[in-house]
Amino acid sequence: MIPTPSSPQISRVTDPHDPRLDDYVRLRDTSLRKHLESERGLFIAEGEKVIRRAIQSGHRPRSFLLAERWLESLADVLQQWPEVPVHLVSEELAEQVTGFHVHRGALASLHREQPHAVTDLLAGRRIVVLEDIVDHTNVGAILRSAAGLGWDGALLAPRAADPLYRRSIKVSMGAVFSLPWARLTDWHGTPTTLHDAGFATVALTLAPDAVDLGRLAEELRQLPRKVAIMVGTEGAGLSEHWSSSATVRARIPMQQGIDSLNVAAAAAIACYVLGETGQSGG
Repeated sequence: MIPTPSSPQISRVTDPHDPRLDDYVRLRDTSLRKHLESERGLFIAEGEKVIRRAIQSGHRPRSFLLAERWLESLADVLQQWPEVPVHLVSEELAEQVTGFHVHRGALASLHREQPHAVTDLLAGRRIVVLEDIVDHTNVGAILRSAAGLGWDGALLAPRAADPLYRRSIKVSMGAVFSLPWARLTDWHGTPTTLHDAGFATVALTLAPDAVDLGRLAEELRQLPRKVAIMVGTEGAGLSEHWSSSATVRARIPMQQGIDSLNVAAAAAIACYVLGETGQSGG
């Protein structure tokens, strides 16, 4: 049965200040959303595909905010969660509340839960480690590349941007729900933690002693090991502490006077080039 506006869990909302819509207020206000989502333990999924992926990965919905045209296509999801309120709104009201044109017309507020621990990731063989990458777009793009290129997961330093922020989720195409990831708590001890877990740590850096990434891949294939790619913040790159503590420092050869790539592009290339390493042995 397809839910209708008269169904018990569905209610029409016409007032943008209705407290039932508080989870969805000003989605573009990053500072507000960081505080609100952390305080309430929630995150926002946008669009039918992302909503489905979030729920399929185990996240429990708090509420749905939908334009009427989505009732039929999301009927099976709504029926799975009959106790979860569905707020039916016009697209104009959704824009008033969220602060942007919700062109997909479907949003969900979900409980923020962390299904993976750092120890889970350390048990893998190929991971990407993000140090202080503060741009949500870059975090989403890196996780999408790692997932698409077959890596086992990602670790994020304490100050790295939130993978469950709406923009990160959108750019990752939902990869934040399929790729295991966890938040580190000990920034200073991370290189040691990785080494103790058996990883060869590869620091992407412009340091003068950095080796060619392609040559490094050949060496690692000869001596398979667990591999962790470490990438740093958008401006300064990896900290000296993480870079100097790495097993090896590597760079992507550049031409035409360009010294480096965007961190998300560099991470994607590194995941591809080193993708056949760390598959066996130890």
